Amino acid sequence: MKDYYKILGIEKSASKDDIKKAFRKLAHEYHPDKNKGNPEAEKKFKEASEAYSVLSDDNKRKQYDTFGSAGPGGAGFNPGAGFSGFQGFNNGQGFNFDFSNFGNGQGFEFDLGDIFGEFFGSGRKRPRKGHNINVDVEISFKESIFGIEKEVSVGGRKEKLLIKIPPGIESGQGLRVAGKGEDGEGGSGDLIVRIWVARNQNIRKEGLHLIMDLNVKLTLALLGGSVEVDTLDGKIELKIPQGTTHGEILRVKGKGVPYGNKRGDLLIVTHVNMPKKLSRDQAELIEKLKDEGL
Repeated sequence: MKDYYKILGIEKSASKDDIKKAFRKLAHEYHPDKNKGNPEAEKKFKEASEAYSVLSDDNKRKQYDTFGSAGPGGAGFNPGAGFSGFQGFNNGQGFNFDFSNFGNGQGFEFDLGDIFGEFFGSGRKRPRKGHNINVDVEISFKESIFGIEKEVSVGGRKEKLLIKIPPGIESGQGLRVAGKGEDGEGGSGDLIVRIWVARNQNIRKEGLHLIMDLNVKLTLALLGGSVEVDTLDGKIELKIPQGTTHGEILRVKGKGVPYGNKRGDLLIVTHVNMPKKLSRDQAELIEKLKDEGL
């Protein structure tokens, strides 16, 4: 029985960010490339990956919390949540399982020959497929929005591959490159490229839209005008409507996250700066505005 929360060292109330941070810490510590020849580290890395696969998925986490800690495929889980198929006996030749979609590409491996031997005492073993190779790649926020190609080194093969990272990728997502893992009698494993996105100080992503905050002077908010704004597409001239209020959202169409041949929008949240102290002249001007009913 596996306790995925204990494996990641987190509480059951942990948020998605907590889960992601815990997994990233363990992944860096027990990564196979950093612990060559250490089976214990490899075991811990796989356990952490398995735990992250379940707890980072809302549906799988809900089933896991409801039915206990049997783990994916255990008595508590609906096979449809992780397994792509179970076809029963294969014309008397044994079981025919399809694990191809298990774990959403997290890189888990199953030796069916070992499983058969454990349950039936014997059985025809399949040649073992080579282990997957896991690689971490850090990219900038801008690169995550527009997509980019990155060159990665594949451990033991001393090979470099050009990986295409799609637009809008989320931090912690993995990309699978089939057949670029370690060699094995049953074929080569896969290369799993885990993407980590650096934060942007001014812009954040929400779905297909980009959100940013903009400080606006009180006079500009009252009178309206234009201001230069730094975006991921470069500097743009933004029109501030007369009478703009604090917290108002100004939409710039087509400057958000690319999808297909389209893009989401850039949403700019205004923050009107209220002066904390006025000079005598400024106070007199405000008094005149007050007399005029403003």
